[in-house]
Amino acid sequence: MKKLLLSCTLMCTTLFSANKPNILFIAVDDLKPELGAYGNTQVKSPSIDKLAQYSTVFTNAHCQWAVCGPSRASLMTGLYPESTGVMDLKTSMRSVNPDVLTLPQHFKNSGYFTAATGKIYDPRCVDGRVKDDEASWSIPYKTLDYGKIKLKDGKRFALAPEIADEDLTDGQILLNGLELLDQAQKQEKPFFVAVGFKKPHLAFVAPKKYWDLYDRESLILPQFREKAENASEYGWHDSNELRSYDGIPKQRPIPMELQKEAYHGYLACVSYIDALVGRLLQDLEKRDLKNNTIVVLWGDHGFHLGDHNMWGKHTNLEQATRSPLIISIPGQKAKQSNTPAELMDIFPTLSDAAGLEVPKVLQGSSLLAVIQGKEKQHQNGAISFFKSKGAKGYSYRTTQYRYIEWIKSNQVEAIELYDYQNDPEEKVNLANNPEYAELITELKQELRKDGDGCKLMFKVK
Repeated sequence: MKKLLLSCTLMCTTLFSANKPNILFIAVDDLKPELGAYGNTQVKSPSIDKLAQYSTVFTNAHCQWAVCGPSRASLMTGLYPESTGVMDLKTSMRSVNPDVLTLPQHFKNSGYFTAATGKIYDPRCVDGRVKDDEASWSIPYKTLDYGKIKLKDGKRFALAPEIADEDLTDGQILLNGLELLDQAQKQEKPFFVAVGFKKPHLAFVAPKKYWDLYDRESLILPQFREKAENASEYGWHDSNELRSYDGIPKQRPIPMELQKEAYHGYLACVSYIDALVGRLLQDLEKRDLKNNTIVVLWGDHGFHLGDHNMWGKHTNLEQATRSPLIISIPGQKAKQSNTPAELMDIFPTLSDAAGLEVPKVLQGSSLLAVIQGKEKQHQNGAISFFKSKGAKGYSYRTTQYRYIEWIKSNQVEAIELYDYQNDPEEKVNLANNPEYAELITELKQELRKDGDGCKLMFKVK
């Protein structure tokens, strides 16, 4: 009788998962939309650009917190940071929310083989670099090998060693990812394989051949390098992340030659990761899996590269919250979409696209109708959250505007409004202009209408 029940269980699982698409889930740490597919003509990113040619490219996608720990916890659970409880780089996701359902866990529960390597969650917000989040994966997490060589050059912000791709951590992550694809293909069930690359996160270290793709002196950095006129004090920082590295002055202005070197290094790292992504996608094709595999590529947040005289993430402004999001679903036409999208929309979108039930607890919403061309815009705005100088800020990004509300002691302390149609560089905060009073009221209402799960804003007196 037990054998009969086991046979029925296996048969039901096979039937349940039959014809379900595979998922290849590619994360890239600190990758902003500095890609050819997003219109950047300086960067060399042929592999990701090729992926974009058969994908939906979301040009107005935003993270929910411009720091890796909270952003990834939000993305992987489909919940706003205040609902995950992860609002720093030390809180364990399951310590505050033990029964939280993650994206790969949902797929595993639905009959999928799930496996991961590299940086998918921030290790400080799960069970560390060895276990990762055990509930998410069908097999133990593929632990990182931190490269075959050790770079003994202090804490330099940029390095161009003459080494092979596999000699750095990300090259090892690629090899782990290829092994996981091989293992996944042997399963009698669909797979969810997650591969998380660590560059272009600081330090900007990439094999020299990728640095050689660029002529540093011809690179053009952002032209507007000032704080926005009439801006609040909360949306700005002194590039502390970059200043923590050797060679960067701790207080005085960062010389332009160092900024050019940093930008050069960032682009070299993007090209390095692009090559690794290309090898991963080529392997998918060689295995004849492309036509039945959904590919999603995302960056966990943006990165200031000298605009507003800032380097790093850690703001609620466009260059920190705007993130690349590319989704390829077999059979769907390639397109670009400017709908406001949130990274936590990935969870419901993949569930929807794979024909799985979309958990009702999710606060993100599916982008599938946009991908299928049935809708042009699936929501009015994308919400990002950030803490700065004792205040907590909500950013609401529509197709044209960004409204930011900074809250302190349950009072709105400051507001900001930027118009990207007329001021794409965020030169002027329009919030004090009486001509925009009606728009501000409207955006304030829309923020609260869409912000279920954003608890603090509803406490404002």
